[in-house]
Amino acid sequence: MSSTTTSELLQKIQESIEKADLTATFSQKGEILELRDGVATVVGLDNAMFSEIVEFEDRTKGLVLDLSYDKVGVLVLGDATTLKQGDKVQALGVVLSIPVGEMYLGRVVDGLGIPLDGGKAIVSKERGLVEKTAPGVMTRETVKIPLETWIKAIDAMVPIGRGQRELIIGDRQIGKTTIALDTILNQIDQDIISIYVAIGQKDAKVKHLVEVLKERGAMQQTIVVNAPSASPAVNQYLAPYIWCTLGEYFMAQGKDVLIIYDDLSKHAVAYREISLLLRRPPGREAYPWDIFYLHSRLLERAAKLNAANGGGSMTALPIVETLDSDISAYIPTNIISITDGQIFLETELFKSGVQPAIDVGLSVSRVGGNAQTKLMKKVAGKLRIQLANFRELANFMQFGSDLDEATAQQIEKGKKLTELLKQKNAHPLPSYKQAILIYAGVNDYLNALPLTSISAFEESLFLKLDKDWKKLAKDIQKKQDLTDELEKQVIQLIKEVLKEMTSV
Repeated sequence: MSSTTTSELLQKIQESIEKADLTATFSQKGEILELRDGVATVVGLDNAMFSEIVEFEDRTKGLVLDLSYDKVGVLVLGDATTLKQGDKVQALGVVLSIPVGEMYLGRVVDGLGIPLDGGKAIVSKERGLVEKTAPGVMTRETVKIPLETWIKAIDAMVPIGRGQRELIIGDRQIGKTTIALDTILNQIDQDIISIYVAIGQKDAKVKHLVEVLKERGAMQQTIVVNAPSASPAVNQYLAPYIWCTLGEYFMAQGKDVLIIYDDLSKHAVAYREISLLLRRPPGREAYPWDIFYLHSRLLERAAKLNAANGGGSMTALPIVETLDSDISAYIPTNIISITDGQIFLETELFKSGVQPAIDVGLSVSRVGGNAQTKLMKKVAGKLRIQLANFRELANFMQFGSDLDEATAQQIEKGKKLTELLKQKNAHPLPSYKQAILIYAGVNDYLNALPLTSISAFEESLFLKLDKDWKKLAKDIQKKQDLTDELEKQVIQLIKEVLKEMTSV
């Protein structure tokens, strides 16, 4: 039995290459080999590209997502029930793109851009590629312009800047979407376009959100995307990428965009379902190996562009749902490592009546004071430390040990600061009012007040500010700083309010 040497094998390969017909073209047509839950396995498309659009014989479109040496995996972009094994498939030679433009503003659409609000069809001559590279380092600039939420606990302790990626994380039904909604509402006068992408949510929840946006006059500059839990996994998977493309369109025009992905844990589940249907080998928690890349290539597209590239920005607020506050699970840890910080909502705080239930210890903004005005930076600098110390000391109270007077005072102050940061849903508070209120708390002006009077103090403070101290309010808003002269006036205002409350 003869054996072939390496040199002989290389010679045969070389001869085969020389004899090959290099002018031959690959096949552009194929047929469905297998079809499962909106995912088709197609044979015959030898030169298909990743993210290429194909067309089935009933005119339904598909998206190439998986490439193998003898077949391709295609996501059906439409009704897959009309397709069957053996149907012909035509490769179109173009990659996935969507119509882009301002005609989406004020509309409610599904994950693929089909209107759900009964309005006219959306048509545009301009199109944007869904899969593209994130802006490079040389096209970006430092995140330094605040994106104010007008939520006290966030603007003061975990500030968000335009172009940042800030994760909102916590268990179900403790206020994650509420924070996102309030942030959208508070951009009405900020010339920011908001895109809310609901992934795997209930239709009733999205409908309520749209009603609130319309009532508050925020819908005109907002786009609501609904890829509900009842929709195919394909729609849920594609939705964030498609609408990130629209956000990039506005960003390239020099505009500021806020995009919310609610939520990426359900997005990961949809991708896991698709990957298993494509027979990709499962990894940790049955997620495919590229799940980290799936979210990183999405979130990296959020940026603050420099002036040479238009100066626009896209701020991403991804939402992730945890199970029993476990932030060490696979998807939460992945996204925490991608983003620039996280707002962690604690279940126990929520149950105790603290809203928003932000855990000071686990919440962080890696942009930090760069995304705050001089006013807020100067006033709120001590707040985070004082609250963190309070939470640490509060744990010792559970053991019933005796506390010295200084520790008891520190705990009492922490309780008042916590009460001070409570805020009702859809009750935004402008940053200059936040600053005055927080100044009173961190500088011990509320020591004489009982805990039950903190909310009354806040109400009286703003009532007096709007009625008798209008010039102070205007000066603070104009300067966005607390000069010595303005600080004296703030102290006088606080003392007047306290005097009126204690004299009653």
